Formats: sequence, C-alpha cells, structure tokens
Amino acid sequence: MKAKANNRTTLEQFKDKNYGKRGAPRREELEAGYKDFKIGALIQEARLEKGWTQEELAERVGTTKSYISKIENNIKEVRISTLQRIVEHGLGGKLQLQIKL
Repeated sequence: MKAKANNRTTLEQFKDKNYGKRGAPRREELEAGYKDFKIGALIQEARLEKGWTQEELAERVGTTKSYISKIENNIKEVRISTLQRIVEHGLGGKLQLQIKL
C-alpha cells in the first residue's frame, strides 16, 4: 500500500502564500488585525470564565455593554489604559505586556 503524501499546510505557510512574507503590507495588516482580535477574544474568554454578561463587566469597569461588545468583536480598538482597567478593575486580573526583540 502506498503512503499518502502529506498535503497539509501550516498556518505560516498559508499566510506566506496568501498574504506574503512578513514585512509585506498585506501580511502586516493581517498580523495587526489578528492582534486586535486576540485581545477581544481574551477579554471575552475571561469574562465567560467568570460567568458574566457583557453588561456585568461593563458595570464593573464603568463603561457600556456596547463598548465591551465592540472590543470583543474587534470593531473598536482598545487603548492600553482602558485594557488595564478592564483586566484589573473589571476582571480582577493583572495585565502583563511583553516586548520581544
């Protein structure tokens, strides 16, 4: 029996092929969008772990349900100071930023 060829593509290979190598304008736009999405997804995941609605988190932070929704759904970018308030005051967590060179 013949072994099947591995036709799988890694995420990096897919992005290289469809958006160009890192540094290409389309690729950088994709990567920037992913980072925004990731922040919203992380907030949503933490909120759901607490068993809270968007409205409950918004009340704890002093903002609106609409604003929390826009962040979670990558409609609105969040400032670092606001992100810190959401994480620390709203969710009771600790925000950590890291720069890798």
